[in-house]
Amino acid sequence: MHNVKVYVTYKDSVLDPQGEAVKGAVHRLGFEEIAEIRIGKYFEIKVNDSTQPIERVIEEICDKLLANVNMETYRYEIEEEA
Repeated sequence: MHNVKVYVTYKDSVLDPQGEAVKGAVHRLGFEEIAEIRIGKYFEIKVNDSTQPIERVIEEICDKLLANVNMETYRYEIEEEA
């Protein structure tokens, strides 16, 4: 079994209104040194052994469901469970 961590964030060219709102709140708290905050999504997926490569399965799930590939980008980490 494998544990896959998937991180989905807006592409750099896409405005992140939630991130901008949080950055404004952080500045109001006095942390003016914070230049940018981006909000994203995080998923943990447990994958049983399969005949298909895990990378192909995860990329298909991300492309079809977890990320809007027009506006978001994703990356993932695969860990083998003991």
